[in-house]
Amino acid sequence: MTLSYIASGFAVGLLVGLTGVGGGSLMTPLLTLLFGVSPTVAVGTDLAFASTTKAAGTLVHRVRGTVRWDVVRLLCIGALPAALVATLMLKQFGALDKEIGQVIRYSIAGSVLLTVIALMFRSRMQAWVIAHPEKQLQGRKLAFATVLVGAILGTLVTISSIGAGAIGATILVLLYPRLSPAEIAGTDIAYAVPLTAIAAFGHWWLGSINWELLFSLLLGSVPGITLGSYAARAVPEKILRGLLATTLTAVAAKLVF
Repeated sequence: MTLSYIASGFAVGLLVGLTGVGGGSLMTPLLTLLFGVSPTVAVGTDLAFASTTKAAGTLVHRVRGTVRWDVVRLLCIGALPAALVATLMLKQFGALDKEIGQVIRYSIAGSVLLTVIALMFRSRMQAWVIAHPEKQLQGRKLAFATVLVGAILGTLVTISSIGAGAIGATILVLLYPRLSPAEIAGTDIAYAVPLTAIAAFGHWWLGSINWELLFSLLLGSVPGITLGSYAARAVPEKILRGLLATTLTAVAAKLVF
């Protein structure tokens, strides 16, 4: 089984490197559907996985100067308390309970569908915002919206482990359309580090992290992400995103039905 986990980590890492989509959208459903891991343990293990990989990514973006720390701070003001509250709610209702596991399963499916929407319509939404500057938020309204988005994503990530990748990046594009793609990616990864770390710590407290599984996934994902990043330019982005969106839609349907 360990070799299967390593291979899965490599496959997910390869797709993340090729497409830039957050690993949670792929890893959590994979663990639940293919390996029969309970939804809560899949979420907890993936959060620990994400906090480790995103920390490395943040260091690279920090060196390149592609992190907007003012935006990261606003997102964290909303996301970190929300993650703590969501963890306490999981504890209160029994995170490893089968009924709660089913709720989490549906939450994963919903988050996957949101990722599909972000994949397919992000460029169109960005173009619309740029074409209508009067609709763009400024000042205190922008700051409040950023904190609110952080709170929503913090809750979503803690419950489903999905949201800090494609969904978060798409919302940042809509709120801050003038940021470069590198700044969007760097900012999205940077705020996700403390968020996934706190959420992962909460799941460790709940007893929903499989450490052997985590290390196997990390062992496969590092070479996968590296190879995918190098190969990304050789594969047409539209084809990749279309295939990924179709796959994720099928995954979400399987999780529900």
